[in-house]
Order: sequence, then C-alpha cells, then structure tokens
Amino acid sequence: MTAIDSPMPSARRDLKVMSLIGTAHFFSHFYILVLPPLFPLLRDEYGVGYTALGLALAVLNGITGLTQAPVGFLVDRFGARAILIAGLALFSLAIGLVGLFPSYPMLLALMVIAGLGNSVFHPADYAVLSSAVEQRRMGRAFSIHTFGGYAGFALAPPVIVFLTALFDWRVALAVAGAAGLLVSLLLALDRDLLRTAADPGRTSASRAGQGIAGIRLLLSGPILMALLFFAMLAMSHGGYMSFSVAAIEALYRVPLAEANLPLTLFLAASAIGVLAGGWVADRTQQHHHVVGGSFLVVALVSALIPELLPPLALTAGLFALAGFFSGVVAPSRDMMVRAVTPPGASGKVFGFVTTGFNVGGIAAPLMFGAVLDYGDPGLVFWTVAALSLLTLLVVYATARSGQQPHAAPAPR
Repeated sequence: MTAIDSPMPSARRDLKVMSLIGTAHFFSHFYILVLPPLFPLLRDEYGVGYTALGLALAVLNGITGLTQAPVGFLVDRFGARAILIAGLALFSLAIGLVGLFPSYPMLLALMVIAGLGNSVFHPADYAVLSSAVEQRRMGRAFSIHTFGGYAGFALAPPVIVFLTALFDWRVALAVAGAAGLLVSLLLALDRDLLRTAADPGRTSASRAGQGIAGIRLLLSGPILMALLFFAMLAMSHGGYMSFSVAAIEALYRVPLAEANLPLTLFLAASAIGVLAGGWVADRTQQHHHVVGGSFLVVALVSALIPELLPPLALTAGLFALAGFFSGVVAPSRDMMVRAVTPPGASGKVFGFVTTGFNVGGIAAPLMFGAVLDYGDPGLVFWTVAALSLLTLLVVYATARSGQQPHAAPAPR
C-alpha cells in the first residue's frame, strides 16, 4: 500500500480522504435516484409514459456500464483525482440541466452525459482509497465509501420531494446539481489528498496491466470470478430491492405503506451492517469466510419468511437481519477484490468487476418479475435464498482462484 506523502498525521489524513471519497460516492448514488420520485410530474411535463422514463434511467445505467472499465484504464494511466473531479462535475451539471431543458430528447441526451460522469466513481474511488489510505484502515475506508452510496440512495427521494414542494421540480434539480458542483470544487481544493501512483510527479513500483496486459489481467480467472461474484450479489440483493414490497403485499394482504416497512428496515440495517463490516474487515484476513457466512445467514433468513410466514412484525425483523448481513458483506467483498489486484491496477480492476452490478441490476428485475408473475409471491424469497447459496459458492471459488500462483498480490 502506498500512502500519500503528507506531513498531516496519518489518521487525520486517512479520515479526510475517506470523507472526501464517501461524499463523492454519496452524490453518485443520490443522482441515480433523484429522478424516479419526480416521474409522475415528468410524465405530464414530457407527455410520455413510464416506459419512456424508464428508458432514460436505462440509458444512464447502460452508458455507465459500458464506459466504467475503460475509465478504469484511464485512472491507472493518468491518475484518479482529475477524472473523479471531472466526473462528479459532469454528473452534477447533467442533473441540474434537466430542469432547464424540459424536453424528452434533451432528457435522453443529458442521461448519456450523466452516465459518462457516473462511470468514474468506482474506478477512481477505489484507486484513491487503495493508494492513499493505510492498510490497517482499508476495511473501514471501503465501508465508509459504500455507506456514502447507501446514504445517497436513502436521502435522494425525501430530499428531492421536499425541494419540489418548497419550490418546483426544476429548481429542485438545479439545487441538487449545484450541490454536486460545490463538492467538485471541494475535491479540487483538496486534490493533493487524492493522489495515486499514476499521478504526475509520483512513481509506481509496479504499473500493472497497461494495454494488452491490462485486458489479459481482466480476463484472468480471479478477476472474472470477482465479476461473477458482483453480478450474483446484485441479483440476490435485487430480490429485496425490486419486488419484496410486492411479495409482502401479496403474502400478507396489507396496505402498501405497511408492506414497505420491512424494506425500509432492510435498507437501514444494511447501512449499519456496512459500517460494522468495515470494522470486521480490518480485523481479519479471512474475508471470504466473512462474506460466505453472511450470505449463509441471508439465505436462511430468506427461506424462513415463506416457509413459516411469521407475523409481519417478525418478518420485518427478519428483513432487518438480512439487511444487516447484506451490509457486512461489502467491505470484505472489496478487500477480496483488492487481494487479487496487482499494484497500479485498482482503477481498471474495480471498474471492470463492478460492472457486475449493472449486469445483476438488469437481470434481477426481469427474473424476479417473472417469479412474481408465476403466482406464488413466496418464490421471491426462495429465489433470493437460492441465489445467496449460489453466491456463497462463487465467493469461495473466487477466493480459491485468487490463491493460484498467477494471481498477483495487492500492494501492502
């Protein structure tokens, strides 16, 4: 691990780096969910249906998925800080301009720009954290990074609805965009803390995986297994995120507000689990056991819901338990990827493997929608349980492939 050269005490420096990266990641997730709460208004404004509005989000996610890995190569070649600052500014600008140009074709064009901006966060964030934070705090660094994203998802709907009620939806989006531009300026002012080995003026002991060698690295067994791991994780998590409310409503015959309570507890417990998982990740080298054990709990809890059909209050508690252990997974998951990433390759590797989120994000709604259409809402939770067990197997296969002789160790 290569820490930043700075006279600032290491603990204070690391905390500041974590805070900057966590805040940037907060806005990346915040902007992803800032439009859906406005869809009823945008449908009337643009004169289009919900399918067309869904296409706008698909464009954002599709562009992100297609460009994230190439951006990772740029991060490893030229450094992360300028790319991260430019990406956040671009994403912020695109969101802010949606309200100034209220036409559907312009919305699609701005979602392309937003997708390009969003593509920088995973490769740049992980490259900075891997270079700038001391190894003994790496698990907590990854946990704060993920927690920032969770917080962005959680706060986007209430904040944008509040701003819309206070002003209107155009001003709400302009304010949201301006906030991100201010954070971009803050990152620029503290840019010296965001340096990586690839930045000008710094040297790297090993600049791994440039050009064809980089493509070969991404197609190696450990990295491909990590990609599959991320896709499976997104699919199992997507069962709760996408269709658990509909399943609970059908199973318990309760109003929508009550059916949403278990999911709310799942998300809140996930955020707590992420922070707890960072503490655990810094105190063990057996990250695959942490991840595998957590998925085993998620599988068991998910199976208990349709098997026992307990009272809704107890089911909400089970959701919270599943959410907590889903959160615990995240820091150890990232440590597993870092363990098979050669020095100087964090940008491209994390940029590549996190496209598994996009793959899983596309597959999960289609799969769980079909399961729910089949007519048995309990199958949603049985499917989550099965996917969690399959993910557990992928976790151990990923760990095993990372122990092969060709897998280069991460910098320490």
